[in-house]
Amino acid sequence: MENAMIKKSTLDFLKDLSKHNDRDWFSAHKDKYLQAHEDMIKFADALLVLMNKHDKIETASGKESLFRIYKDVRFSKDKTPYSCRWSGSFKRATKKLRGGYYFHIEPGNSFLAGGFWGPEPADIQRIRQDIDLNYKEFRKMLANKTLVNTFGGIEGDQLSSAPRGYAKDHPAIDLLRYKQFILRYPFKDKDVLSPDFLNKVNDVFKKMRPFLDFMSEVLTTDGNGVSII
Repeated sequence: MENAMIKKSTLDFLKDLSKHNDRDWFSAHKDKYLQAHEDMIKFADALLVLMNKHDKIETASGKESLFRIYKDVRFSKDKTPYSCRWSGSFKRATKKLRGGYYFHIEPGNSFLAGGFWGPEPADIQRIRQDIDLNYKEFRKMLANKTLVNTFGGIEGDQLSSAPRGYAKDHPAIDLLRYKQFILRYPFKDKDVLSPDFLNKVNDVFKKMRPFLDFMSEVLTTDGNGVSII
């Protein structure tokens, strides 16, 4: 199980789907979709086993982690019915372990991501309060050699100006403007199809821990370090 590989046919299905993204083609090639989907379930199952050796994951199975290939196009300008990627996420378990892991497999655009891409307003407020009071510690965490060498730095959408209640000349205004806090790591197609891709994915996710653990501490304690959950 832990040696699960993503097959070339699983990527090839996505390439073909991108050229024929319609229901008639998909229906005629449903068998290829099912084979590719099963391949991704096996990969996600094996990844979940490895992840639980160094973190606590709430997601129950690889199948549960995967996002549907069927798109909801009711409110989208793009009416193509299928997503031309395999993707999924793992949620960390318990209220004290915040953040999540995301994998995205797409020809020419495969990557891993982790962190906080849809924080609730209360979480954003708590993060900004901590940055305001402890931005030197925040910068020290982001300067962690493992994080810098692996991911470069955090990414995510930002406000165009200072958030309400904070001065535009705040010494950490660059951090306070973030609405998302994400680490991202890209892969080439040859990496995705390599025999050791599973272990590489697990290793990259493991290297996110200094960031996730720091942010978990921020979100579960008050300004004095006292638990709030």
